[in-house]
Amino acid sequence: MKVNRWRIYALTMAAAFVLLACSKKSENATPRTLTQAQRDSAIAASQLPGARVVGKALEVSDSAKARANEPIPEP
Repeated sequence: MKVNRWRIYALTMAAAFVLLACSKKSENATPRTLTQAQRDSAIAASQLPGARVVGKALEVSDSAKARANEPIPEP
């Protein structure tokens, strides 16, 4: 009897997905304490590649938010 490798692979992957879906979450997982903006600021201040781009994006976002919050002048 010849075994189809594709069928074995598909059944193995399906079983893995079922096991992962039924598993419990880790009870000792710590929740995130920083907001997205705080994480982005930390990245912008780092020496990671692309950190300057993140910093510039934060500046643009902040200036756009400030312009959006300005009152509309009445004619």
